[in-house]
Amino acid sequence: MSPASATQAFSVRRVSAMVRRYWYLLSSSWPRILDLIYWPTVQMLMWGFLQLYVSQHGGYFAQASGVFIGAVLLWDILFRGQLGFSISFLEEMYARNLGNIMMSPLRPVELIVSLMIMSIVRLSIGMIPVSFLAIAFFGFNLWALGLALAAFFLNLILTSWAIGIFVAGLLLRNGLGAESLAWTIMFLFLPLTCVYYPVAVLPVWLQWVAWALPPTYVFEGMRALIIDHTFRADLMIEALAFNIVLFAAASWAFLWLLESAREHGSLIQTGE
Repeated sequence: MSPASATQAFSVRRVSAMVRRYWYLLSSSWPRILDLIYWPTVQMLMWGFLQLYVSQHGGYFAQASGVFIGAVLLWDILFRGQLGFSISFLEEMYARNLGNIMMSPLRPVELIVSLMIMSIVRLSIGMIPVSFLAIAFFGFNLWALGLALAAFFLNLILTSWAIGIFVAGLLLRNGLGAESLAWTIMFLFLPLTCVYYPVAVLPVWLQWVAWALPPTYVFEGMRALIIDHTFRADLMIEALAFNIVLFAAASWAFLWLLESAREHGSLIQTGE
């Protein structure tokens, strides 16, 4: 057999070597393993609770036809805000530019603020057209919520930034092996923050977890506004208090992970 034909022939050894490479990559990265378990669990919990609520409250949809549309739009603020933050940070990693940035005069807080600004820019580009499409197709005017929308937006964007800052720290410390968290971590909050159903649907022990998350107060406030036509300022204040604590904790975690990355040389080796 000629060398050319030997190269073109199917090789079990090469296939085996590639399988081992991917296995070593997967087994050495807990975020990748978590990602495999993550989606089935979140989907099962979310739709399970939704089905339970629908079966218990048959007249709910006739009472509040705009609740689900409002929930989807507010959820997008939360999700796209975090994703816009994380994608901007990931672009620096893809370009292998983090080492240069960290050696420049730019301070960590300045980097975070610039990412927050880009998060707003990315969110605006995506959400503004969608909000007008909701009016055109479903007659749901998100802007008609007025000052309530400002309170909802403030709390949701603060949560999204806090999660984005924490994810950025994990990416600094673990490299692109933790990249999947930037795309999936927010979905962990989807069933727990009760986006599509009230907190009362959850088991009692899980309600304590839900009420510890700022977005839960926003979605409960949104339902109170649409169904009962009542703006729950108390929920917004509680959400803001939790957001301040969450944002401070995420910022501390980012600085700690950044220092750890510097000590272990992760800033230069940002690959997998």
